[in-house]
Amino acid sequence: MTVTPHGDEARPGDGLVRAGGIVFIAGAVATLVTMAPLFLDIKPFPPSAWAVCMLMGVGFLISAAGVLRSAAAQRRAARASQA
Repeated sequence: MTVTPHGDEARPGDGLVRAGGIVFIAGAVATLVTMAPLFLDIKPFPPSAWAVCMLMGVGFLISAAGVLRSAAAQRRAARASQA
């Protein structure tokens, strides 16, 4: 017998996936902004602006951690239901 949570219940890892998505989007926007001087005739941004672009990778890692946490919780639930 499997137990599925209701649609409105937060599962383990959901918060991490949402936070990772927000951080990833912030990094994507920063990447678009820092790439704009290559296509527009404006002064390039300082190197510190390029560091903000790394938020894309950080957001991906946060989301991946949330997915792994959710998978681990589902495995524990499945083992508990079998016992």
